[in-house]
Amino acid sequence: QVQLVESGGGSVQAGGSLRLSCAASKDAYSSYCLGWFRQVPEKAREAVATLDKYTSIDYSDSVKGRFTISKDNAKNTLYLQMNSLKPEDTAMYYCAAGRPQGVGDCFFLGAWDYWGQGTQVTVSS
Repeated sequence: QVQLVESGGGSVQAGGSLRLSCAASKDAYSSYCLGWFRQVPEKAREAVATLDKYTSIDYSDSVKGRFTISKDNAKNTLYLQMNSLKPEDTAMYYCAAGRPQGVGDCFFLGAWDYWGQGTQVTVSS
């Protein structure tokens, strides 16, 4: 059974840090693309960071320099280290697994087949 389970969300003050984890089943973890997304009510889900099987990484401009995506192959786990958090980072965060449509670009051309249930991150000013 394909599964993605996020954890690590919570409430933090601006400037603080959180680390999100996504425990993946073997099938999900072996996907070409792994990524983190976020969504706030009444807005479209947006890509935050993606990582492909060759460890090519992309970030949205809004989190570049503050967030770091990584993975632990021994644990089949994807991480998102979030530093210098801002109130505008408040959202439900989802991990996802999928494949690129076209030539190897997960961030802009990813087709995301599997999603976790999400973990809430709230940043107060």
